[in-house]
Amino acid sequence: MRGGDTIVALSSGAVPSGVAVVRISGPRARELVEGLAGAMPNPRYLSLRELRWGGELIDRGLIAWFPGPNSFTGEDCAELQMHGSRAVIGALLGMLSSQPGVRLAEAGEFTRRAFENGKLDLTAVEGLGDLIEAETESQRRQALARLDGNLSTRIENWRLKLLDLQAEIAAQLDFADEGDVGELSGNFATELAALKADMERAAASFAQGRRVREGFRVALAGPPNVGKSSLLNALSQTDAAIVSDEPGTTRDVKEVALELGGQLVVLVDMAGLRDTESRAEAEGVRRARRQIEAADLVLWLTAPDVSATEKPAANCPVWEIATKADLGGGDISVRTGYGIDELLGRLKVAAADGVGGEPAVVSRERDVVALRMAVAELEGIDLDRLELAAESLRAAGHVLARLVGKVDAEMVLDRLFSAFCIGK
Repeated sequence: MRGGDTIVALSSGAVPSGVAVVRISGPRARELVEGLAGAMPNPRYLSLRELRWGGELIDRGLIAWFPGPNSFTGEDCAELQMHGSRAVIGALLGMLSSQPGVRLAEAGEFTRRAFENGKLDLTAVEGLGDLIEAETESQRRQALARLDGNLSTRIENWRLKLLDLQAEIAAQLDFADEGDVGELSGNFATELAALKADMERAAASFAQGRRVREGFRVALAGPPNVGKSSLLNALSQTDAAIVSDEPGTTRDVKEVALELGGQLVVLVDMAGLRDTESRAEAEGVRRARRQIEAADLVLWLTAPDVSATEKPAANCPVWEIATKADLGGGDISVRTGYGIDELLGRLKVAAADGVGGEPAVVSRERDVVALRMAVAELEGIDLDRLELAAESLRAAGHVLARLVGKVDAEMVLDRLFSAFCIGK
C-alpha cells in the first residue's frame, strides 16, 4: 500500500455492462472531478455531466461527490456512473492514472483506507468482505449485522467494562503506600462473573456463526457402493460426482454447495469406509474420517446389497439412511426419486436449527480464539492480589482491542485485503 496517492478503480462488475462505476479517492479527487466535469456537483447528490479530458468528450454520466471526512474512505471521494464499455472505462482509467500522484487502486485499498481513517474497524471490514461474498440470505444477514457493528459494539462494551473494573482496582491500590488498601465494592465479583459469562456465550455462538458463513456441512458416509455419490448428485441435481458400480471409485473428497431455505448447505461425498490394501484408497478413507469429524451432520448410508460396516464416531448427529429403496425396504431411491424430497426437507430443517434464529456475528476462527483468550485471562484473576488482577484485566482488554484492529492489525489486514476485489 502506498499512502498519500489518489487512487482510482472500476468498482462495479466486469465490463462490458450497462452501467459501470469508477471510484476516486484521495487528495487529488476534487481536482480530477473538476477536470472532468467543470464545476463541482453538490455533495451527496447525483449530477448528470459531460465527462471531458483535455477538451475530448469521454462519455456522459452521473457524478456523486463525497468530501472527506464524510465519505466511505474518510478522504475526498467521488463515484462516476457511466456506460460500461471497455473503451469508455479504459480511456477514463488511463487518463486518470496517468496524472501525477494518481494510480490504479490495489485490491481492497478503498476499504483499507476506510479502516485506517477510522470509518470501519476490523470486524466491520471482515463483515464487508463477507457481504461481498454472500450467496445466501442467511449469509447476507450475518455479514450485514457484522458490518453494521453488532460485534464491534459488544466488544467495545466489554472493553469499557474492563476499564471500569481496572479503575476500581486502581482506586484501591492508591492507598497501598499508606498500608491501608481499601476493599473492592461488594458487586465487583458479580460484575466480573457476568462479564466473563457474556463473553463465554458469545464464544459459544461460533458454531452457529461458522455454519452460516461457511455452510452447514453434511457428510455422506458409509461403505463402498452404498450410493453416496448417487445421492450427492440427486440432492444437488447435478452430475458432480462420478457414479460407478466398481467399489472404491471415490477416492477424494467432493463438495457440492446448495441453498436450502436461505441457508448454505455443503454436501460432502467421500470414499467408502473399509479396510483396503490400496494406498490411494486408504488415503481416501483417512480423509473421509476427517470429514466426518468436522461435519455438522452425518448421513450414514446403508443398502440391502452392501455388507454392513460399523459406524464411525462423530461429533454431530448421525442419521441412518437406507438407500436403494427400489430394491426393497429403503428410505430413498435415487433411481426412482423416492424419498429425495423428504430428505431435502429434513436437511432444510436441520440446517435452520443448526444456525438458530438471529445470525451469530462471531463467525471467524479469529473471533473465537480472541474471546477464549480474554476469558482465560479473567478466569485466572485472584482478587486477593489486586496488582495481578489489574494486569489480567488489562491483558483481556488488549486481546479485545486486537480483535477490532486497534493494535497489531497489520498481518490480519494483509491477509484479509488480499481476498478483496479491485475497486473495493
